[in-house]
Amino acid sequence: MGRRKKETIVTGVIGADCHIIGNRVLQIALTDAGYNVVGLGILVSQEEFILAAIETNASAILVSSLYGMGEIDCQGLREKCIESGLNNITLYVGGNLGLGKKNWSDNEETMLKHGFDRAFPPETMPEDVIKALDQDLLAN
Repeated sequence: MGRRKKETIVTGVIGADCHIIGNRVLQIALTDAGYNVVGLGILVSQEEFILAAIETNASAILVSSLYGMGEIDCQGLREKCIESGLNNITLYVGGNLGLGKKNWSDNEETMLKHGFDRAFPPETMPEDVIKALDQDLLAN
């Protein structure tokens, strides 16, 4: 757990989405697991995620979206991170990311093409995200 305390994670709900409960549960679980969590809340723009990551020297940005527009709201985030000097930041996204009845694997593939390192479906448990972060951030 000691290495986790050195890692700052920025979380928030992107775009016009105001579904905060899952994001808040994840924040609590990440904090309990020993990560330093900066929670931005709801209605967060891409620029706000990036500024918070820069200001806190974050290792990862975790984006939540439940209202079905995440696919649109997240387009270009990786490119904006790179333009801002966050070339190696870990990007995760989770929730109900696309409108309609798409296969989760299609949603995941789309988000990975958008530059996210991992994408998680709405029913993901916090422990699964923590395990992935441990692999991605603490493996070295």
